[in-house]
Amino acid sequence: MILVDTNVVIDVLQDDPAWADWSVRQLRAQSQVHELLINPVVYSELSLAFDSIDDLDRAVEGMGLLFQEAPRAALFLAGRAYLKYRRAGGHKANVLADFFIGAHAAVLQCPILTRDGPRYRNYFPRVALITPD
Repeated sequence: MILVDTNVVIDVLQDDPAWADWSVRQLRAQSQVHELLINPVVYSELSLAFDSIDDLDRAVEGMGLLFQEAPRAALFLAGRAYLKYRRAGGHKANVLADFFIGAHAAVLQCPILTRDGPRYRNYFPRVALITPD
C-alpha cells in the first residue's frame, strides 16, 4: 500500500500544467502493484475542491483511492513530530496536515506518493518517498 499525498491528487483533479502528467503516471504505475490510500487529512484537504460529499467520493473512487482512518499511534506520532518541528523553530501553521500524513505512513510502514519530500524526509526518515526528485 501507498499513502497518496493531497498535492498529487490535486495535480490530477486540476490538470496542473507542471505536475499532472507526473502525478497521473505515478498513480497509474503504483496502482498496478499497490493499494493507493488516502486518510482523513487528505480527504479533508480535497473537500475544498468539491461542492458535495458525493462528488468528492465519486472522484476518490474514480481514481481508485481507498479511504483509511489513521490509527491513534499515528495521531500521537504526528503530534510528537509537530512538537519537534516547533521546538526547532518551525513557525508555519499550515504544516500539521503533513505531520498527520507522515505519521500515518510511518505507522503503516508504507511509502508516501508526494511532491513534498523535504519535510517528510526530515521528520519521518524511515518512510520511503516516491517523489519527482
